[in-house]
Amino acid sequence: MTRWVLHLDMDAFYASVEQLTRPTLRERAVLVGGTGPRGTVAGASYPARRYGARSAMPMSEARRLCRTAVVLPPRFRLYREVSERVFTIVRQLSERFEQVSIDEAFLEPSELTGSAPEVVAEFAESLRARVAAEVGVPASVGAGSGKQLAKIASGMAKPDGSMVVPPDEEKELLAELPVRRLWGIGPIGESKLRRIGVQTIGELAALKLGDVTSLLGQAHGAELHELAHGIDERAVTERAEAKQVSAETTFDTDRTDPSGLAGEIVGMAEAAHRRLVASERAARTVTLKVRDADFSTISRSETLSSATTEREELVAAARRLAGIAVSPGVPVRLVGVSYSGLTVAEQATLFRVPETEENEDPQASPEPSRAPAPAVATGGSQWRQGDDVSHPGWGHGWVQGSGHGRVSVRFETSATGPGRMRTFDTGDHELVAADPLDSLGGTDAPA
Repeated sequence: MTRWVLHLDMDAFYASVEQLTRPTLRERAVLVGGTGPRGTVAGASYPARRYGARSAMPMSEARRLCRTAVVLPPRFRLYREVSERVFTIVRQLSERFEQVSIDEAFLEPSELTGSAPEVVAEFAESLRARVAAEVGVPASVGAGSGKQLAKIASGMAKPDGSMVVPPDEEKELLAELPVRRLWGIGPIGESKLRRIGVQTIGELAALKLGDVTSLLGQAHGAELHELAHGIDERAVTERAEAKQVSAETTFDTDRTDPSGLAGEIVGMAEAAHRRLVASERAARTVTLKVRDADFSTISRSETLSSATTEREELVAAARRLAGIAVSPGVPVRLVGVSYSGLTVAEQATLFRVPETEENEDPQASPEPSRAPAPAVATGGSQWRQGDDVSHPGWGHGWVQGSGHGRVSVRFETSATGPGRMRTFDTGDHELVAADPLDSLGGTDAPA
């Protein structure tokens, strides 16, 4: 019986969510990420990618390549909500489901076992259509006899398409692809294979198993050799919960002042604590990571006598670690705090949801769990492009720009279509910060 595994991958996810909730930006170049000197791109829309902008690129470089792009700070809480909506649909269609990240997942519907490729293609298109209609974001779907082929197919189907690889076409498809497309081959493995003249998956498949394992290791080499032959029996199954929660920040300029660094470390400890609370778990081990200007990284850990959710206790441990991890006078580029040794907390009363949301690092991988709701407060002169705002007369909107005592706001949500722009004094008390989730279709702007 033919096994069918599907891989769903949401296209340019962060940028797509921004374009969904801010209709004026649809079909435009959008960059999501940090805007400081060391900011990086977390997501880029396809119009921005045509200029060469891409994820993980320094934001300064992406802005030089695409000068017309709209640059927005990440709204990870909103992305998690949209992700949950998409994967709720997927779970309804398949009892076998495996979420890989915030924007991609595998599924193996039992009803497709033994089906013809045409039936699988109809299923894939139906899934894409339902995600687009019910959630509003584009997704690509690939299908094959295992995870490897499904993931390759979804990549080849992008953007906003689907592709099914019939069993009798698998080897032909794999043979011409670069060896780097194989799951588990990184830059080092690729370099080793290139040195012996192997550049395609077909060339890797043609090697003897012993030659592959001697070059890449016994277990890893054997698995890659099977994948090169299209053999992939890995199960589609739910992944285990994360083993740690963390928060980290990269400074715009290197820091040397002890008091300032101590404050940053405390801030990261508190941000990680909020994620710990949101996950409804307790932690026993606190780890501090410090990276200096030369990119040398120091990690120091402290294990408590028992797992706890007490903020003061966890922050105090981070403070103690700072005394040994931070060297006086050494410029520091990055600090991060993580909590591990996680257990399910039994004292539910300790899990009071904080009133403010953590300041998420756009370089960090967002966790799939929902974050606490942010506080709603006036922005004053601190408004920045991309901030969510609300006005009693105009509804929900977002800041397009501010300066010289004025702030321009575009009032629109996913439900309104492109909205009007209005300008206010930055001190206007009717203009307040808003929950990003309201941009999914909250209070509509007046016609």
